[in-house]
Amino acid sequence: MSNYVASSLSLLERARAGDDAALDELLNRYLPRLRRWASGRLPPAARELLDTEDVVQDTLVKTVRNLDRIEVRDDGALQAYLRQALTNRLIDAYRQSRRQANDTDVKSDLPANLPSPLDQAIGAEAVQRYDDALARLKPSDRDIIILRIELCYEYEEIARMTGKTGAASARMAVSRALGRLSKEMCPVS
Repeated sequence: MSNYVASSLSLLERARAGDDAALDELLNRYLPRLRRWASGRLPPAARELLDTEDVVQDTLVKTVRNLDRIEVRDDGALQAYLRQALTNRLIDAYRQSRRQANDTDVKSDLPANLPSPLDQAIGAEAVQRYDDALARLKPSDRDIIILRIELCYEYEEIARMTGKTGAASARMAVSRALGRLSKEMCPVS
C-alpha cells in the first residue's frame, strides 16, 4: 500500500469530475475538522433551534452542491473556504435566533445546566480576543495556527500544505506562530 495521501486539491478536481470516492474522501477529511472548529461557536441563543452537527453538515452539503463554482488554487484554500462558509452559517444562525427570541422567563425552580451568563461572557470574550489576535497576525502565521489548533492537522500534513521541509520544521513554525498569537492576545502594558 502506498504512503501517498491525495491532496485536497486533487480530490476536489476528481470529485468535480464525478469521482464519488474522491468526494467521500474529501468529506471524511473535512467533516471532523469542521466539527472541532465549530464546537462551542454556535451562539447559545441558537442552540435551542440548531445543533452544531446540523450546521456543519448543512455547510458541507451546500459546498458539495457548489463544487463547480468554488475557486480553489491550493490545498489550504479549500480549508479556508469551508471555514468561512461555516462561519457565515454560524452568523446566520445567530441572526435567526435573535429574530426568533423566545420567552426568557424561568419556568422552573430547577437550576439550569447551561453556563452562567458570566461564564458565557468570559468564554465569548476569550473567543473574541483569540479571533482579533489571530486577525492581526501575518497570513502565514494565521494559516498555520488554524491548521494545527482549530483543524487538528498533523505536523506532516502541515509541512506538506505549507511547503515546510518536514514535520519538525512545521512544529517549530507552529510554536513560533503560537508565541506571536500569545503576545497579541495578552499584550504587556
